[in-house]
Amino acid sequence: MGRQRFGVFIRVEGIPNAVALAEITAMPRGMELPPLGAHVEGTVIDHAHHNHQVKIRLPV
Repeated sequence: MGRQRFGVFIRVEGIPNAVALAEITAMPRGMELPPLGAHVEGTVIDHAHHNHQVKIRLPV
């Protein structure tokens, strides 16, 4: 969906209203940000049901 200097916004497959963010602080040290359009997998570390926001940790 989009890259910012603080992390990557991710489209969640099967949940069109969800807004997911993989923050740099939740990424392994030295990990490169995934390029736009890349398929990624991660672990949900936080969510807000009322506005469909999800925070994701990407694996090494």
